[in-house]
Amino acid sequence: MSAPLEIVILAAGQGKRMYSDMPKVLHGLAGKPLLGHVLDTARALKPAAIHVVYGHGGEQVRAAFPHSELIWAHQAEQKGTGHAVAQAMPKVAEQATVLVLYGDVPLIRPQTLQELLSAAGTGLALLTAELDDPGAYGRILRDKSGHVIRIVESKDASPEETRVREVNTGFLAAPATKLRKWLAGLKNHNVQGEYYLTDIISMAVAEQVAIATRAPHDISEILGVNSKPELAQLERMYQKQQAEKLMQQGVTLRDPARLDVRGELSCGRDVVIDVNVVFEGKVTLGDRVQVGPNNVIRDSRIGSGTVIHPNCVIEQADIGADCRIGPFARLRPETKLAAHVHVGNFVEVKKSEVGEGSKMNHLSYIGDTTIGSGVNIGAGTITCNYDGANKHRTVIGDNVFVGSNTALVAPVTVGAGATIGAGSVITKEAPAGELTLTRAPQLTKPGWKRPVKKAKK
Repeated sequence: MSAPLEIVILAAGQGKRMYSDMPKVLHGLAGKPLLGHVLDTARALKPAAIHVVYGHGGEQVRAAFPHSELIWAHQAEQKGTGHAVAQAMPKVAEQATVLVLYGDVPLIRPQTLQELLSAAGTGLALLTAELDDPGAYGRILRDKSGHVIRIVESKDASPEETRVREVNTGFLAAPATKLRKWLAGLKNHNVQGEYYLTDIISMAVAEQVAIATRAPHDISEILGVNSKPELAQLERMYQKQQAEKLMQQGVTLRDPARLDVRGELSCGRDVVIDVNVVFEGKVTLGDRVQVGPNNVIRDSRIGSGTVIHPNCVIEQADIGADCRIGPFARLRPETKLAAHVHVGNFVEVKKSEVGEGSKMNHLSYIGDTTIGSGVNIGAGTITCNYDGANKHRTVIGDNVFVGSNTALVAPVTVGAGATIGAGSVITKEAPAGELTLTRAPQLTKPGWKRPVKKAKK
């Protein structure tokens, strides 16, 4: 029987170079905090426990992730990575395998970590990488036989050691029993006066514990965030990965570099997405959906064959098949459109159901409304759903024709087949099949003159 897996995520760093009052791990990548990405990866491994070591802005971090399964460990003083891991160890089971992750390294993949765990066995495994410019990474030092003998931090490395291109990524897996003992033996005799987690390697070598290494599939997996430029760099890497996945699934992207997926996007066959489109939350696009440029779509379902013209904002909407939306339309939460509905330019719909084949093509506001099928809403029509204190509902039956510049003052019902004359203010029920209008008589006042500005003295 294999040892249970427990994951320790280090998330205590302040992130001074972010120049922000927000803890570093709460900064967003693709619409989710950095730590949120790491937690998702950790959960994908189905561990027995997830421990999060927090420090700077700790209460903000805990409040952002009120998940009951998380075990929190407070690192009151930041004394290095070894000290951070040690804060979590009292609640780690003795027989567990411990996997160390980092709250500011969001793109690590579950597959890579699974390979690292498989390599560890009953010993210790490190994730290492070959870099052309190792920079500030710790260097992996090996003996002539190729066995890892220790890790030297960049600031403590000799000129010869700094030329080593194999670096430590920080990710490691080790048995809890051994890790606990090694952490207790750490010293802070180094340039920074910190307790380095990497110093446990030489202890493992001294005890003849097997040390295995694995490499990430992509360098982006090991990149951390210490500044806003680095955060922006990872954002583009993440979005590139999302674009490649979509294209591999058959989605046509007019420009893969101008797409942002900030959540979960599911697409059917023959979907086409133009430039500068932002998807947030959970979005589903049916077969043959076309999304024009400059759209924002959040937590919505778009039915097969629907076309979203440019510059629309769609949030928490359920759109049926073969609809036409926009340009410059806004669909707000709890909007539900049946098939073949047209919502045109500068039309806003909120908390409303619209029946099959109905159209509202220009300059209208439809809120708290139920619209039947085959309805035509004229330009400039609004539903007056708010009386200053409460919202009220408008009901429009099938095959109604509403003339331009009409105000429907809720609560009000327009019967099936009714026609509303242009420029009307409807405050009472409009009977089915009848013409209803509220125009005042047209008057002409002969000789009336417009006011003119008074001459300046």
